[in-house]
Amino acid sequence: MKGNEQVIAHLNELLAGELTAIDQYFIHSRMYENWGFGKLYERIAHEVQDETNHADALIKRILFLEGTPDLSKREPLNVGHTVEEMLKNDLSLELKVVQDLRNVMAFCESVQDYQTREILQVMLEDTEHDHAHWLEQQLGVIERIGLQNYLQSQL
Repeated sequence: MKGNEQVIAHLNELLAGELTAIDQYFIHSRMYENWGFGKLYERIAHEVQDETNHADALIKRILFLEGTPDLSKREPLNVGHTVEEMLKNDLSLELKVVQDLRNVMAFCESVQDYQTREILQVMLEDTEHDHAHWLEQQLGVIERIGLQNYLQSQL
């Protein structure tokens, strides 16, 4: 099915964001592992898989619309140097993804591509209610109990 070229372009932009998230979560997970924060490592390694699933869904949709997925583009990585900075950088990335998803969903609706919008809706719910929410919770815990207590709980 030949899809709308602008939808395909938007999907490729979203794909770049998901690939960036995979890379950023991957390096952060390995940093957590190296520092001995096993709980953070496990959670962020899980996020790598979730982001990979999102990228896979975008690739499949682009192919279905007879487009070419562009896996060569990434947005700049924001690798943190402390746990708190890493969590903040990951949250910033997720919030950008949320806004990008909403924008593309609105565009898809305007061109009556409801199936693509539905696929993006699933990704939005996962991003908002799982990824971003968890990161906000972690930063809230740090604020309430202090960084040192938080870090001890992540060993």
